[in-house]
Amino acid sequence: MEIRENPTAEAGMLIRRPVAEVFEAIVDPAITTKFWFTHGSGRLDSGRQIRWEWRMYDVSATVDVSEIVKDKKIVMQWSGPPTTVVWTFTEMPGSATFIEVRNFGFAGNGDEQVKEAIGSTGGFTLVLAGAKAWLEQGLTLGLIGDRHPKGVPASWKALRLTPKKRLELNARRRTLPSSVASTAY
Repeated sequence: MEIRENPTAEAGMLIRRPVAEVFEAIVDPAITTKFWFTHGSGRLDSGRQIRWEWRMYDVSATVDVSEIVKDKKIVMQWSGPPTTVVWTFTEMPGSATFIEVRNFGFAGNGDEQVKEAIGSTGGFTLVLAGAKAWLEQGLTLGLIGDRHPKGVPASWKALRLTPKKRLELNARRRTLPSSVASTAY
């Protein structure tokens, strides 16, 4: 099968909160850690490079922010090899926001690009569901940590880990006490 268009991961969610609040939840790591990564080195800002960590997996990503339009759009590159992520925020009636995420520029052959896009779509869908739960109800669902629990073979491709890092992480998770290894946050 030949791929005629480069695969793009897409996810969207209506969040019943004002656009400024939803936008802030993505740019401010003090809020974003409630539903996505466990640590961020700083706020998203145009021209800034930051680091996000998922400490339960011992994984991190470097994020290069190329554009921010307050309450409208965020454009960033992340991971290795880098891909582009575009967040758009649309103000909706009733103090609601429709947030969309597009991730594209995946490396590899057609099959590899499709796998990356599928994994990214699933990941961003969980992020948006977690954001909705936090912003609308104040609930921390732990979706990201629960996606790859200890004892269940993980989709390491979605985490973009090298084979060496996968082996190190598996070895570390096997040696941790279960109460620590299974903690999502």
